[in-house]
Formats: sequence, C-alpha cells, structure tokens
Amino acid sequence: MSWQLSIQLSLGDFHLDVKMDGNATPVALIGPNGSGKTTLLRTIAGVHHPDSGTIEVGGRILFDSARGIHLSPEERRVGYVPQGYGLFPHLRVADNIAFGTLTQPQLSRRARRNIALETLEQLEAVHLADRWPETLSGGEKQTVALARALVIDPQLLLLDEPLAALDASARRSLRTHLARHLADRSIPSIVITHDVRDVRALAATVNVIEQGKIIQNGSADELTAKPATDFVAEFFHADVSDFASRDSTESP
Repeated sequence: MSWQLSIQLSLGDFHLDVKMDGNATPVALIGPNGSGKTTLLRTIAGVHHPDSGTIEVGGRILFDSARGIHLSPEERRVGYVPQGYGLFPHLRVADNIAFGTLTQPQLSRRARRNIALETLEQLEAVHLADRWPETLSGGEKQTVALARALVIDPQLLLLDEPLAALDASARRSLRTHLARHLADRSIPSIVITHDVRDVRALAATVNVIEQGKIIQNGSADELTAKPATDFVAEFFHADVSDFASRDSTESP
C-alpha cells in the first residue's frame, strides 16, 4: 500500500512545508528538536488542519484543500501512538484498546472486547488485559498503545518515539519486536526516532526534517555516506569534522 502527502501549515511563527511518499517499507523521520516531526505526524492523523495540500493513503483522500476534503481523525484509519502512549488511566488495558473500535457502532461491548483481546494475543500480551495502566512497565505501556493503534486495522501507522521512554534492555527487546511486527503486517508506517539503531532494525527509509522541510531522504547507508547537514552526520555517527572539510572543498 502506498501513501503520499504534500502539505503546508503555519502554526504561529512555525511553518511546515513537506512532501513525502512511501509504501510498506517503514519510514524513519529524524531531525533536531523543534524541526516539526511531531507536528507532521499530528497533521497526518488529523489533529491539525493544513493550510493547503493533499494527504492520500492507499488511494483514499484524507485531505485535499482544493476539493474541500478533511476527514476527521476517526475516519482516517490512521493509527497514532503519541509520546507518552496516551493511555486512559481510568480504563483497564482491554477497555483502552477497545476504545478504538467505538467508530464501529454496530459492534457490541462483547465484540469490542473480543477484538481487543485478539489484538493483544497477536502481540503476545493478552495477560495484560485486566491490568490498569498505572501498573504497567514502560515496555508494557508501549505494547498496549501499539495494540490500541492496531485495533482499527490502520492503513498507516504513526509512531512518535515509541521506544524513547524505555530502559536499554526493554528498548532492545521492543525494537526487535516492533521491527518484526511491522514486517509481518506490511503496514505503512512513519516512526519518529532519535536512535540510529531503530532506523537500522526497522530497515527504514529515512526522511530528515529541519525547520519544517524535508532536506534529505534515502537509506541509512546513503545518508551515512553522504550526509546533507551536521545533524545527519552526527545522527549516523559520521565524522563531523571530515564532513565539514569535505563540504568546504566541494563548494564552488
């Protein structure tokens, strides 16, 4: 399944002007703090209304300013896992996950719970069903948040630093699990990360955003070999001084 977007958005003094596309291969979105990563994901999810442009996923138009199309978040079939996971503290795990099925009013309460349990089982986490969010570890919260995003059978999955809050051991385990899960389901995904190990584990295509614009894209190896900015060089552990020297000698 393919997706593409071309959007322009102004939020106060910040301006987002992004063109991206992809398919079932995960896309890693990297960039300095304040570059627009989370704003972009929230815009795709339907939280922000772009000033102009289009968003299309699997042939469905989610947003088209020229045609006056702006689907609500509930209509988009976009799974969004924000930073901090966004779990409801007053709902047990199964009810947190079942919440995503409220867009299907024909389903009974029992049917919603069964769908939630099936999703947890796929993630090997059905034992968490009756737990309260406050009793979960960071890795367990990440799993539950992912289950809630998947329960709507999304056409696009958006993950905002899904592993950032985990300790090193949990991060290694969840990184492997997430990579396998995305590969098995072939769900298009955009993953914000600050860790090059996430990029390589996901075998992701990389898009670099700085000051609201995509300034480079390609594979991890391509960006390692020829970084466009100091940030990219540092992210992929390239030699920054060598990069600066190379840049100065190649400038006209």
